[in-house]
This record gives sequence, structure tokens and C-alpha cells, in this order.
Amino acid sequence: MLPSIYPFNIISIFIPVMHEPVTITFKAGDQGLIMHVNSLFFDDPPAPPGEPGKSFDGLWNYEGKKYIYLCMVMVIAFRMHGQHLVLLLYGGDWLDLIFKAEINWSKWNGTALIPWRYFPPGVDKMNSYAIHGSGIGRTYEALYPIPREAIEFGQGPDFHRLEYFKAFSLKWIMGENWEQPASDLWK
Repeated sequence: MLPSIYPFNIISIFIPVMHEPVTITFKAGDQGLIMHVNSLFFDDPPAPPGEPGKSFDGLWNYEGKKYIYLCMVMVIAFRMHGQHLVLLLYGGDWLDLIFKAEINWSKWNGTALIPWRYFPPGVDKMNSYAIHGSGIGRTYEALYPIPREAIEFGQGPDFHRLEYFKAFSLKWIMGENWEQPASDLWK
């Protein structure tokens, strides 16, 4: 069983990252999973033009944290300026959620309530990614990176390599007797 707090030094595709670790905390909530992120704030690239607290298309072009659950059926991305993106990949539905973020000097904290109805039944894998920097300084990092020997010449960042995702269960957070609420999104 994994703890509900995941402090990790995110590893880039090619080299270990030499900065303070990202911390992700999952907590049980009545209406959904509460996820708290604490990370360094690189401020590169600058803030996107989207309104804080609202969904923003193209979030992957900016500094942020990205969380993917269960075989790429749902992408959840957060930006330290308060924008977020929740996308169901099969069906293309954009979903909203409650997300608040704040920046304090060189760090940022964000908290999201991810409604239970957003999770497909039997969530069993996850990976987490971070992106920051611009131009040749653009850095893509992964909690569970693709091994160096599996990277092909000229390959760019690939967030869809499911074979490198790791086991994850909502019961690790909610308790072994917890039953996931039924979802109208995943009938």
C-alpha cells in the first residue's frame, strides 16, 4: 500500500532533476478526491491568458503539473496561476472542477476537488508529469519516466506510454472497504 503523500523528485527523460521535490497529497473528500500539490515555481513560460479557476485549452504549453489516471481515459492538468484542464480522452468531454492555487515567492500550492463521478470504475494506474521552461530550456519530467533504453532516437516527450504507469488504487486513500460511487460519465 502506498501512503497518501507522494513526495518525489521528478526525473526528466534523460537526467535526474536537481531541484526540490514535488509533493502530492491525496485526501478523502465526501464529494471527491482532494489533491494538494506543492512545488517550486519556475515562472517560465509566463502565465497563460486564461482566467484563474477556469478550464484552459492548451495548458500543456505552460509550466504546470499534469496527472493522468487509468490508461489515458482522463487527463487532469493544473497551472499555478489557477487554470486547469480536465479532459476525458474518449469522447472529448471537457469537465470543470474546483481548483485554487497560490504562489508564494518561489513556490506554489494548489488544491483541487476531483468529483467521484469523474473517475472511471476500477482506477488502477497513474503517472504524474511536470513541465517548465521555454525553448531549449523546456523540461519534461515524469514520476515514472520512460527508461533511457526505451527512448528512440529523436523521440519527444510521450505522456501516453501506459506500460510505464504504476499501480494506483483509490482504496489506498479511501480504505479497503470503500466502494467507488457510480458515475453517469462512465456508463
